[in-house]
Amino acid sequence: MHTAREVASNREADRLMFVPVSERVFAKKSRPFRVATGALLVFAGLAVAPATPARAQNFFEELFGIGRAARPPQPPRNVPVQPPPQPADPGVSAPGEGAETRPSVPAQPRQPVVLRVPAEDNVAGQDLLLNGLNGSLKIERSGSAYTAQMTLPGTKISQPTENCTVKLDGGKPMPLSAEGRAQGVSRFSTASAECPLRFEILDGSVLATPLGSGSACTFTAADCETTPSGLWGPNAAALLPQAGEFDTARGVADKAVRDNYKIMTQRARGGDVRPIVQEQAAFSSDREQACRTYAREGAHGYCHLRFTEARAIALATRLGANTATPTAANAPARPRRSRLPVEGMNPDAQASEPFADQ
Repeated sequence: MHTAREVASNREADRLMFVPVSERVFAKKSRPFRVATGALLVFAGLAVAPATPARAQNFFEELFGIGRAARPPQPPRNVPVQPPPQPADPGVSAPGEGAETRPSVPAQPRQPVVLRVPAEDNVAGQDLLLNGLNGSLKIERSGSAYTAQMTLPGTKISQPTENCTVKLDGGKPMPLSAEGRAQGVSRFSTASAECPLRFEILDGSVLATPLGSGSACTFTAADCETTPSGLWGPNAAALLPQAGEFDTARGVADKAVRDNYKIMTQRARGGDVRPIVQEQAAFSSDREQACRTYAREGAHGYCHLRFTEARAIALATRLGANTATPTAANAPARPRRSRLPVEGMNPDAQASEPFADQ
């Protein structure tokens, strides 16, 4: 019997019988080379390939240049690219190094904000109207004494749909009694038996408050009931051109109120905070109530400005601040008037001062 090796050799010999002679030599020579090359590749793959299928895949990707090493790194989306940190000087610690980082908080005000307090005679000689609409209030100064003439608008008691006016004390000048500056601004009061009033002198206006049991004053003989409480100031036509200045000053006054309110709550202890919060809420409500009837208030904001300034000054006074020295300017600086050209000057150099240094 023939062995397996002899059978395989005979089969190969039979196959080569049908191959041309030129190809028989090449087949005999290339077969050992192919077998050796295949064995080497298999041995190399088994020697360096990882054990797991995933690692094997990564190995072949890196081998053929299609792995992660061949792709450039991509930054994450929606994340700003920051520049590389600069090398710090030796011996200087980086900011925040060795210290606990805390979120930044707005600085708390340390000292009360003081606005300019209106002079007590700044309204002397002016004709003021209740809510800028009707009535009349004129304060005059004679030396150190002040007097007031006042006409109150109202409605008839017998016919509430009809308007009426009453001249307080028959239209004669009433002496005003000074009450100091308990709330920062000057206060005066009238001793009229029919309608006692308190006046707080604001900038260009007067805040009137009845001292009686109610907010209305009744004049039975004149068949008229009046409500003099509110802001007595200029009419709307005189205020509209200054609406921009009022808006700027209102921002300063609002900030002063907030800062002084924060200081007051910080200084209060325990249950003293609640009355302060309630008082601040009442101020906002009273301001809206009083200013909603001022003539064209939405166009100029004059009433809101004066109420807010008075509140800021009152808080600063209660905090013990020196109101004689303002720390914030609530009135914008007026523009400097341009100099008129002088005959003989160069019209292109009107802004230059004459006899300038040469």
